[in-house]
Amino acid sequence: MENRKKWIEDMLATHADDPFLHYALALEHQKDGDVPAAISILEKLQVSHPDYLACYYQLGKMYEAVGQNEKAVDAFLDGRRLAKKNGDIKAVGELSEALMMHDIFD
Repeated sequence: MENRKKWIEDMLATHADDPFLHYALALEHQKDGDVPAAISILEKLQVSHPDYLACYYQLGKMYEAVGQNEKAVDAFLDGRRLAKKNGDIKAVGELSEALMMHDIFD
């Protein structure tokens, strides 16, 4: 939906530091089939807002989609560490499940 992407971009013009808007824009790029652009946005978000937990799972799944499995595992591991630190049991489970798909069970 092109209007949604434009709306998010317009919001980012006045709220450039809002991590949710960057995350939402990445998901819109993903929906449009532009996974490399989505990955780029999430990588930048991971650097600028390293505590934005939702970023890690989605970034890992996008890395998987383009065959970058080592980067996917790293994203899932980083996200799981953050989720444990935050006491977010649900996110720990989701990220652990994603890691199991790569035969990582620790």
